Amino acid sequence: MIIDSHEHLILPIEMQIKKLEEAGVDKAILFTTTPHPEKANTMQEFKNEMSVLFKVLSGEKNHKNDMKRMENNINDLMKVLKKYPDKFYGFGPVPLGLNLDETISWIEKYIVSNNLKGVGEFTPGNDEQVKQLETIFQALKNYSYLPIWIHTFYPVTSNGINILMELTKKYPKVSVIFGHIGGYNWMNVIDFVKETPNAYLDLSASFSSLVVKMAITEVPNKCLYSSDAPYGEPLLNKQMIEYLCKDKEIIDNILGENILKLLNLNS
Repeated sequence: MIIDSHEHLILPIEMQIKKLEEAGVDKAILFTTTPHPEKANTMQEFKNEMSVLFKVLSGEKNHKNDMKRMENNINDLMKVLKKYPDKFYGFGPVPLGLNLDETISWIEKYIVSNNLKGVGEFTPGNDEQVKQLETIFQALKNYSYLPIWIHTFYPVTSNGINILMELTKKYPKVSVIFGHIGGYNWMNVIDFVKETPNAYLDLSASFSSLVVKMAITEVPNKCLYSSDAPYGEPLLNKQMIEYLCKDKEIIDNILGENILKLLNLNS
């Protein structure tokens, strides 16, 4: 089974399904989204959508509004998952800044009860927000079957990634997916994932095919195929993996078996 392990909800959803079918992808793991750049027809419309994303990535958030936005986004996600269970799995967001009991309650209410397969995407805008992830890690000790997916490209700094690495080592029962291979810190992240049993690499949004090639070479059993749609294309990202790797078993693992194993799902 081929699984795109990281896509955001695209509207209309029929377009998203069409892209999966064109790419020969069986299922995708859907993450919630606030901006919808796929709807933009002009540069100005695209800028308007991306301004929402940049506010999220920069940490310009209001805690109360954040929680309401996440609730609405989860509701949108669940409508799609219930309508197309044969096409999608889902991950769900968890707010930063809650205490441990509140975080556990949120995970129970919005993640576990909805049968979502993991938590994220987390997009820490600064090092302090990376540190706040520790509450999420503490909560996930009770849900070791739920991986956490963390954006590790800009604006996450090298220091922020070091903090995340320490959390990953401190909580060995929590599986951590380093989104986008660590961005410009990819060499350190690949080395870390190679020596850390509970760390994994999301291969989307890499700025160079060489980065993906090195990840596949060093940690083929830790690499997860993904497109980060609508910011990437399922077909192109799949073709890149097939081009860079000539071992069919490794290709099959990266395109689906690794994520199925991580999520304890049957192929």
